[in-house]
Amino acid sequence: MSQPHFILLFVDRPEASASFYGGLLDKTPVELSPTFALFALAPGLMLGLWSRHTAAPAVTAPPGASEVAFTVADEAAVRATYEAWRQRGVAILQPPEVVDFGVTFTASDPDGHRLRVFAPDAQGAGHER
Repeated sequence: MSQPHFILLFVDRPEASASFYGGLLDKTPVELSPTFALFALAPGLMLGLWSRHTAAPAVTAPPGASEVAFTVADEAAVRATYEAWRQRGVAILQPPEVVDFGVTFTASDPDGHRLRVFAPDAQGAGHER
């Protein structure tokens, strides 16, 4: 079976969302049109921002029911990213806190998609315990 290579978020205005994500990720989209934007995040991983008004089949779910998660090295990196995003005016849903899988905070993009930044605990988040 093929491995997943794309994260697709359905957005209201892809060009505006590309501006938001470009600043947040310090990246330029590799593709940009009125209905779609694409970022290369890492080798083999892309972030697509697709117009919810032109996607087929029609988008029926609202944003916010899932998250895009970004792993950072440690608690200091979580807190530094939180401060940088807060200073950029990114909507913060949850300030940094210690949870069962490590240290995390949660933000929201302009369309309401949840963005989580976390540093895994010593056992490593996402692994069976």
